[in-house]
Amino acid sequence: MKKVLIADDEQDILDILKFNLEAEGYMVETANNGVVAIEKAKSFLPDLIILDVMMPGKTGIEVCGVLRMLPAFKSTLIIFLTAMSDDTAEVKGLEIGADDYLKKPIRPKVLMSKVNSLFRRVSKEIDHNINLGELIINRENFSVRYKNEDISLARKEFELLSLLASKPSKVFLRNEILNQIWGTEVIVGDRTIDVHIRKIRQKLNLDCIKTVKGVGYKFEL
Repeated sequence: MKKVLIADDEQDILDILKFNLEAEGYMVETANNGVVAIEKAKSFLPDLIILDVMMPGKTGIEVCGVLRMLPAFKSTLIIFLTAMSDDTAEVKGLEIGADDYLKKPIRPKVLMSKVNSLFRRVSKEIDHNINLGELIINRENFSVRYKNEDISLARKEFELLSLLASKPSKVFLRNEILNQIWGTEVIVGDRTIDVHIRKIRQKLNLDCIKTVKGVGYKFEL
């Protein structure tokens, strides 16, 4: 049974989402602010966290940032809920490690579709290593090692590196990367890809991802 944590300061939303998720067979815990969300996440260890962007204590973006720094939550799925019309918060959330977002008012059927889609996508991920000399990418436990040193990557950074490294020298178009990593339902800009690639290069201390100007990116070790 998959476990889901919902964090929102509106009790009605917590009740509605909890009811719908439990009806689909998920085990659900709730939190009414960001501080409680972090504590419950540590004890409950959910497979998916649904975070309201604007919460007391800590915002959803702050909660996401804290959890992504912990090894136990590197591969945890995170969906943001936002009532904001400005895309800035959504882009920031995706860059810090969220997998998807949903605008309020919440439509339970749309949320359930996103939740089920995310779990289906994860279940289809290939569970084997990519070995490229001193770089080893383990797609089963979302780990990366380079020169026998563990490299800590956020989930989207890992997925992006894994995609590019799966076919060295192949040029991946920007739209292809967006569709495979963020999905067709999530709207993010080119800057999001650039930010993630810059972080991968910095963390690996290796210029293994080459920019093909005006086209996309390719992996060359």
